[in-house]
Amino acid sequence: MTINDYKFAGKKAIVRVDFNVPLDENGKITDDTRIRGALPTLKKVLEEGGSLILMSHMGKPKGKVNPKMSLSQIVDAVSEKLGTPVVFVDDCQKADTQAAALKPGEVLLLENLRFYPEEEGKPVGIDKADPAYDEAKKAMKASQKDFAKHLASYADCYINDAFGTAHRKHASTAVIADYFDADNKMLGLLMEKEVQAVDNVLSNIKRPFVAIMGGSKVSSKIGIIENLLGKVDKLILCGGMTYTFMKAHGGNIGNSIVELDKLDVALGVEDMAKKNGVELVLGVDSVVGDKFANDANSQICPSMAIPEGWEGLDAGPETRKKFADAIKGAKTILWNGPAGVFEFDNFAAGSKAVADAIAEATNEGAFSLIGGGDSVACINKFGLADQVSYISTGGGALLEAIEGKVLPGIAAIKGE
Repeated sequence: MTINDYKFAGKKAIVRVDFNVPLDENGKITDDTRIRGALPTLKKVLEEGGSLILMSHMGKPKGKVNPKMSLSQIVDAVSEKLGTPVVFVDDCQKADTQAAALKPGEVLLLENLRFYPEEEGKPVGIDKADPAYDEAKKAMKASQKDFAKHLASYADCYINDAFGTAHRKHASTAVIADYFDADNKMLGLLMEKEVQAVDNVLSNIKRPFVAIMGGSKVSSKIGIIENLLGKVDKLILCGGMTYTFMKAHGGNIGNSIVELDKLDVALGVEDMAKKNGVELVLGVDSVVGDKFANDANSQICPSMAIPEGWEGLDAGPETRKKFADAIKGAKTILWNGPAGVFEFDNFAAGSKAVADAIAEATNEGAFSLIGGGDSVACINKFGLADQVSYISTGGGALLEAIEGKVLPGIAAIKGE
């Protein structure tokens, strides 16, 4: 069933949203992107005469109630964005009465799902090395099913619109789908867009295909890099992982971040790129600082010859030009991870150059997918969000999809 085919009139829809929004010390939302992303799905249900039961997690309370992670803090914001009052239920497992009384056009928001360990399905208070762990895990899986079944009992249909958690086999993202038949479970509009965007990048490739992978560690991206090396024409590697590659070739990298136990992995990536005919693009110069701070003294030097006491914090001018040239003319672009410490204005020029080049290529007809929290923050910081094709709301989920993994939250709906 698709959301566009379903008749919501008189139906109660329980919707898994991703309202894990950042809050300041006063509990005020600092970025409401995720709430805004869910609005098309939520408004569709309401406009067609249905009612909503919204469920989400916030933070990592690890199965315990934590007022700092209560969804009660976002009720007013959700009400304002939806344009209708939202009733808060302070225990996600005790909403029977409120759900039963729901009338068309009304909205409930359940308290943080992760206040219960059953949501994630992990035993609490027992170490994996403990002989009793396996039994505890088995018992928790049974409890997780009961937890999901209770959530399902509130509604007539289930919608998963939380791409950011689609890679988790949690009660609300996958297990709950077992309690709805194929005609009463579906992906939300945001999820459908996310799935289509990933498909455009990985299955419907228009060439040249250029991927830009940044971030601090090779190890956290190796699965994605290896999968991409079988698909892309050019792979730009930037950010902190640059210095593991420089070190692998005997370079002097000063105090730059490095994974000394991954030097062979870096060389293996280079070999794999050669075998697959992929142009691997690495930086040649860096903007280095004498400390990890925006006000650090800085200089430009070769990435293979960084003086002791200095660390690479951004791509240098030659590297920026090299990256921009590599992106120019691309027809499919994937960007995950910045080219430097973009949070520091003085070390954001490399990431800005990448963002500008992607925007320019998009304007010339490329399909560009931006994913991962830092890359999204980059695009927003530079005011270029409306000049790329698609910005993904999912960090880990997007990366696992790119890696070629089946996402439980999607498989549970599609029956894969």
